[in-house]
Amino acid sequence: MHRRTALTVSAALLAAGPLLTACGGDAHPGAAAVVGGERIDVSSLQAQVEDVRAAQERSPQAAQLVQATGDLPRRKLNGMIFDRVVDKVAADHGVTATRAELQQTRTAFVRESGGEERLASVLLQEQGVAPGQIEDVVRRNVLMNKIAAKLGVTDSPEGQKKLTDVFSAASKSLAIDVNPRYGAWDDAQVRLADSTEPWLRQLSQDPAAVPAGA
Repeated sequence: MHRRTALTVSAALLAAGPLLTACGGDAHPGAAAVVGGERIDVSSLQAQVEDVRAAQERSPQAAQLVQATGDLPRRKLNGMIFDRVVDKVAADHGVTATRAELQQTRTAFVRESGGEERLASVLLQEQGVAPGQIEDVVRRNVLMNKIAAKLGVTDSPEGQKKLTDVFSAASKSLAIDVNPRYGAWDDAQVRLADSTEPWLRQLSQDPAAVPAGA
């Protein structure tokens, strides 16, 4: 996967939805979602959203950035859930991200973006990622590329199906329960139902492009 493409893999997307203080018909009060029996609290989701909004407000294009990410709560929740699916697949296949790999990937992102400030600006503008959330983007990309390599995924319909089947099975096993105000989780597509981001199709573009030592 080309490094620039890797940045787009991390995008989390979706249509707008107000925050709610319950999940699954009040079965889990205060939860935005429950994944594998573990809660994603509304407070944790709100903290991520607030970090992004604060970063946007510091930008000269604050108004445009806020308007472009009116769906931010659902966008962030989609990413938080997807990261847990990635963790599940990684654990199932013995894949880990070392500190050296994370640093190497971040360094590559910084270099190819034209510097740390430029990387932060691109991620904030294009993906609604605050500076303090960049490490999550880096980790997601390292794990996803290593998973693809471990599975021997190729850039082909067969490789795409294999990758999708593995992620879908992991998603189903986690019994993901999303607060209905955010929509419903789609196990087959491994994303919130209203999302249009082709996570796994993007992932398979170049599965050999993983950090050294993979």
